[in-house]
Amino acid sequence: MRIARALLSVPLLSVSLLLVSAAPAANAATPADVQALIESRSPTALQAAETLAKAMPADVDAWIVLARARLQAGKAEAAIAAAEKATGLGPKNAQAFYWLGNAYGSRIGQVGMLSKMTMAPKLRDAFEQAVALDPALVDARSSLVLFYLQAPAAIGGGIDKARAQATAIAKYDRARGYLAQAQIASHEKKPEQMIGALESAVAAKPADEGMRVQLALGYQQEKRWADAHAAIRKWSSEHPASARPKYQLGRMAALSGQYLEEGEAALRAYLTMPRGKDDPSHAHVHYRLGQIQAKAGRKDDARASLQAALKLDPKLKEAKTALAEL
Repeated sequence: MRIARALLSVPLLSVSLLLVSAAPAANAATPADVQALIESRSPTALQAAETLAKAMPADVDAWIVLARARLQAGKAEAAIAAAEKATGLGPKNAQAFYWLGNAYGSRIGQVGMLSKMTMAPKLRDAFEQAVALDPALVDARSSLVLFYLQAPAAIGGGIDKARAQATAIAKYDRARGYLAQAQIASHEKKPEQMIGALESAVAAKPADEGMRVQLALGYQQEKRWADAHAAIRKWSSEHPASARPKYQLGRMAALSGQYLEEGEAALRAYLTMPRGKDDPSHAHVHYRLGQIQAKAGRKDDARASLQAALKLDPKLKEAKTALAEL
């Protein structure tokens, strides 16, 4: 289920899409400098991180940012090596273990079943150690929720463990606690509980657009189109400078076949607005435009939009499939 995948994707592999800044060059002098490059998705981030680790081989933060830069570059195996170096240098550093867990989480999707079974306990141990060192590290607790939901009992999975983490998360961040409850409800195929938890998450932290996205996705998965439309319109009115509700309105129109004119106008507005770091690419926007136009019976327009999507991202499988079906 789409919402299940969306909900179960946060933040285990937490890899964002996004802006490339005109950031400092690759000879950044401190871990904070390199972290800024990573967060801005600068193309110099990996080189800067490698240079920093060589210049500061005994600095745990230098190895943490190297692990992060390697993860961002899709080098999961090398990220594990950097994170292991960080945990060796900083055995009481929660962030070192957290990023080791993320590195294992990225790598585990690239290996065979036997390797997964060997790697999964290492992933679990890394996140559990991060939480033991810093009980307030909500990102690590959230990653444990996902692990406990996905892993078999033989390697430490279990829904009761996931619930315990959700309860603990709520002590530090009430909205994130509700999001964890939604993930659990989604896993259990309890849509009403999932939606209720997502609504509570938005109510607890209305300024957090990530929570708004999850609620919009939840309504869409359950085909509660009127609720989705109302929630997205409310979100857009409260955050008029944000492009994200515009995309969600277009996505909802593309999936439902309803609100087609409004959805198309929202997507075209999105294309003119500044994108945030987690916002969908313009290729995805053109793909959604193509879906809307196809549902409206405008095949030539749909074909042009899908071709525009593939021009921006030739690997966009959904657009290829939609184009072939016209």
